[in-house]
Amino acid sequence: MDRREVIIDHYTNPRNRRRINDANYIVENTRNSSCIDNLDIYVNIVDDRIVDISFDGEACAISISSASIMTSNLKGKDVVEAIKYIDNMENMLNDKNYDASILKEAIVYEDTKNTSRKTCAWLPYEAVKKILEDYD
Repeated sequence: MDRREVIIDHYTNPRNRRRINDANYIVENTRNSSCIDNLDIYVNIVDDRIVDISFDGEACAISISSASIMTSNLKGKDVVEAIKYIDNMENMLNDKNYDASILKEAIVYEDTKNTSRKTCAWLPYEAVKKILEDYD
């Protein structure tokens, strides 16, 4: 699949798009001022491992697909691995050095040049980064 097909697939068939009623971490109303994006992120961390992660809400194709890819890639990772993954995504979107092999399907946003689109792709990651930075 090419990049566009991956994005469309994750937008039309999003993985992990659901509420986790017993989530031990929730970030509600993540908003992007440049478009309709408004996502809630749900995370269950047990023994320093992300055992479940999901999202819900309304957003553009980039944010929905990014949240779908992110949740698929973070599920099962320990907190240190998750932070490393998120840091690599942030570096990629900000044209800094990153390890493409860590990002898996998230590499589809590598050529994103439009600043507002980068914000859309980053939105779900920013929410999880806040959770992980506060986690201890």
